[in-house]
Amino acid sequence: MKKLGLLSRLIIAIILGIIIGSITPKGFIQIFVTFSNIFGSFLGFAIPLIIIGFIAPGIGELGKGAGKLLALTAGIAYLSTVVSGTVAYFTSFTVLPRMLDLNSLSLNLNNPGEALLKPFFEIKIPPVMGVMTALTIAFILGLGIAVTKGNVIKKFMTEFQGIIELVISKVIIPLLPLHILGIFANMTYAGEVVTIVSVFARVFIMIVLIHIAIIIIQYLIAGTLTASNPFKLIRTMIPAYFTAIGTQSSAATIPVTLKQTRLNGVDDGISEFVIPLCATIHLSGSTITLTSCAMAVMMLNGMATPFASIFPFILMLGVTMVAAPGVPGGAIMAALGLLETMLNFSPTLTSLMITLYLAQDSFGTACNVTGDGAIAVMINKISGKNLKSKDEVSA
Repeated sequence: MKKLGLLSRLIIAIILGIIIGSITPKGFIQIFVTFSNIFGSFLGFAIPLIIIGFIAPGIGELGKGAGKLLALTAGIAYLSTVVSGTVAYFTSFTVLPRMLDLNSLSLNLNNPGEALLKPFFEIKIPPVMGVMTALTIAFILGLGIAVTKGNVIKKFMTEFQGIIELVISKVIIPLLPLHILGIFANMTYAGEVVTIVSVFARVFIMIVLIHIAIIIIQYLIAGTLTASNPFKLIRTMIPAYFTAIGTQSSAATIPVTLKQTRLNGVDDGISEFVIPLCATIHLSGSTITLTSCAMAVMMLNGMATPFASIFPFILMLGVTMVAAPGVPGGAIMAALGLLETMLNFSPTLTSLMITLYLAQDSFGTACNVTGDGAIAVMINKISGKNLKSKDEVSA
């Protein structure tokens, strides 16, 4: 199982959960339900630590760099992320009610009835602080590190981030399939699994189509600024797109993204600055996925989805996911606190969000890194440089 990718393990866990929930005795299912309950409690405890461990060092790192160019790149990346989330909201708001047929599909997982099994026992692990407290501390520490350039606190936060990354990669991610197995076994027993699987397939298709649309929009803007053919620019970035699908990591794809961006004629200095930075701060694909999945889960659960409630969530996503893509499933882990505090997601709903997100994490990452190339083209033009010709690139 360790040799299998996370997506493969999640799929196996979902299938096993459905089988176990369909044919095994109630008591056997409750064993997995009990584990899921304990794991969910631990996840709630870890969320504030994840926020501090990711956000504070990430903001601190943004204090480095080329001043005006840094601010410009970060601003465009953040705007791209927010616009992508907004497009995802309005697409979901328009398409999902028709696609999901909400009149016939419904869930009630925030307030589960008697159909869902209860765990044999519960272990409460209260978090050391609230999510908003953790966010505030992370912002203060991150900005403080960036301004004061304090090496001691920076080193501490970097080491703390390493510990949190180990907790995610060695504890949370390996046990996540078992947690998902318990959830799906319980939902199968309660008769809800057909709805969930149906939602997975339909939302997945919609999300990938939004990714493609956003990539085209990003390159239409870049192509207009530079008087270049946007589809030729996109075609050059295709190797980076498919590499990201395979690696599921913006950071691991940097060498390929950098190479393809240079082939698009971007100055070496600009590409070497913009691509590694955007691998951390540009999360258009991840934001599309999180927003769309959240909308689907909320609609199925009968929760209101007004733009006035979702837009602040989108604005915060662009900030809280800084530095998250460096770890497996980092974006969804960093967003869990926002889902709980801003969208009122229960532990069961956040678990469904994790499953929905990780099922297409590679496509979100591919959208992120492909968009990084568009931002590099824009920055290249804004900084007063023209795209190199093919001969200049070859030389």
